[in-house]
Amino acid sequence: MPNVCTSWNRASLLFSVLVSLLFTSSLSSLLFYTSSSKVYHLARQRHNDVRLRLDYSLPIDCKPSRGRKVCSKDKMGADDIYTNDGTVDIHKNPANKNNTGNWKACRFILGNECCERLAYYGMGTNLVNYLQKRLHQGNVTASNNVTNWSGTCYITPLIGAFLADAYLGRYWTIAGFSIIYFFGMTFLTLTASVPGLKPSCNGDDCHPTVGQSAAFFVALYMIALGTGGIKPCVSSFGADQFDETDDIERKKKSSFFNWFYFTINIGALIASSVLVWIQMNVGWSWGFGIPAVAMAIAVVFFFTGSRMYRLQKPGGSPLTRIIQVIVSSFRKLNVKVPIDKSLLYETTDEECNIQGSRKLGHTDKLKFFDKAAVETQNDYVKGSLNPWRLCTVTQVEELKSIIRLLPVWASGIVFATVYSQMSTMFVLQGNTMDQHMGPRFTIPSASLSLFDTLSVIFWAPVYDKIIVPCARKFTGKERGFTQLQRMGIGLVISIFAMVTAGILEVVRLNIVRKNNYYDLEYLPMSIFWQVPQYFLVGCAEVFTFIGQLEFFYDQAPDAMRSLCSALSLTTVALGNYLSTLLVTIVSKVTTRNGKLGWIPDNLNRGHLDYFYWLLAILSLVNFVVYLWIAKWYTYKKVTRSPC
Repeated sequence: MPNVCTSWNRASLLFSVLVSLLFTSSLSSLLFYTSSSKVYHLARQRHNDVRLRLDYSLPIDCKPSRGRKVCSKDKMGADDIYTNDGTVDIHKNPANKNNTGNWKACRFILGNECCERLAYYGMGTNLVNYLQKRLHQGNVTASNNVTNWSGTCYITPLIGAFLADAYLGRYWTIAGFSIIYFFGMTFLTLTASVPGLKPSCNGDDCHPTVGQSAAFFVALYMIALGTGGIKPCVSSFGADQFDETDDIERKKKSSFFNWFYFTINIGALIASSVLVWIQMNVGWSWGFGIPAVAMAIAVVFFFTGSRMYRLQKPGGSPLTRIIQVIVSSFRKLNVKVPIDKSLLYETTDEECNIQGSRKLGHTDKLKFFDKAAVETQNDYVKGSLNPWRLCTVTQVEELKSIIRLLPVWASGIVFATVYSQMSTMFVLQGNTMDQHMGPRFTIPSASLSLFDTLSVIFWAPVYDKIIVPCARKFTGKERGFTQLQRMGIGLVISIFAMVTAGILEVVRLNIVRKNNYYDLEYLPMSIFWQVPQYFLVGCAEVFTFIGQLEFFYDQAPDAMRSLCSALSLTTVALGNYLSTLLVTIVSKVTTRNGKLGWIPDNLNRGHLDYFYWLLAILSLVNFVVYLWIAKWYTYKKVTRSPC
């Protein structure tokens, strides 16, 4: 009877968690939809009324449009009905503005992202403990396996992004890789619950076989492959639901990125609190099973909205087009670029070979690559254009856009290094402080990352609903700040986060010295003094990470948006690697001649504050360089119609 009760209690717990998942996802989607749809429809109605009044004053001019003969009044109606950014619906027909896209499509994308991130963080947050307790790995081995897997999760997006931009499109890439992701999560659950696949344990003493360990890692890297097709595509796919050529819809796109990051942190909040507790107190089969169910819900959410989505057509291999420009430019080293840039080669819309992509206007910087668009007699072979000798202005500007993005991308690496301290130095600092909440309950130092998540959940809607409207009054910009300004504000806040952490460490070490607490495990100083530094990092995320998502989407060439989103994600991986490099260098330099160094095993005898000052200085230098980069940056120029 007790076993039956225990099973019933666990089943009830699982049911309540699943209900909460569905409720959270549905509530998030409903919130985004209701907060935006009313404003949109009112604005759209006013827009249509104005266009209708203007329509009657236009002369009738019949021209072919969308496969039929229409007059100017008819044409005006067609422009209002269909998107002008080259998107199509799931049936490959021109996307109808009334039936596709906007928030009615985004609610499914945001619900999918919330559940997918819950699955990812629910499985990954506590992974190191599973490796230690169930696969019998030591601290170093388990830690390395987690970081290797995490790094792979930020490298595989390059694969998914290439496939999306070149061949499959974002919708089918997300769909295909989501299924791989779900199978990986299911297999992972089986390795933790099915006899023969799960390690045999006597209490906490587990002895996995080679086959059981291999099965676990196969499942783990299936998930890494699956997330590689989702990470770089889902934010861009959500932004595709807004027509850039429509002034009303374009304003909504900036809000989408705020709400997108909001949903990520809703999923992370549930994962790092409820699911971690289930894994440690109920069991790993439940702890991995619930994320698997969450991933199944994510897949259902995504496919449910299929008929409402707007799809961008894949434009062929972006890497091939980039290499063609480079090769062509070097082949024409001695060719002079004409002063009149209108003489540079460009195709007509009908002959454009980049499907669904708008033409890019010529920019004056990086002029060397303009040589690729200068026509010569040798560019044609038997009357056919040789694409390795002559490229269009749009191709040239695609390469220029990528080159211009690289300095901005590099400036995000130092910020990602600061961000990575939440899972390393902040935790070590918290391990030395009083972790009690009341007389009996203690909070693990790693759990304070919840305050970062709560900060993002707080600041994302505040930025969208309060800061942007206020800033718009002063700057006159529809987004309040430019994307580069937004990212810069986040970089400044990250400096204050490191300064705050450094000041706390100075205070902590003063308590150690005054009371001779050098060998005391926990100081009489509450761990909640760390909350401000976590809160500041979360605030910085809202400005920098969300701004980076939006910036890389907007400034990427239309046919390379997934690839550029994947490129932006690599800053997280490189930030972690830079943090590891800094710690290694600091440890070697400061431990010379038998010294304990800045970061010894006993932090009470070290100087972690010096490491925080180092990061604050690096962040300040990075910000100064960023200002120069932002001043130098030239925004891309696009035509209003797709090729």
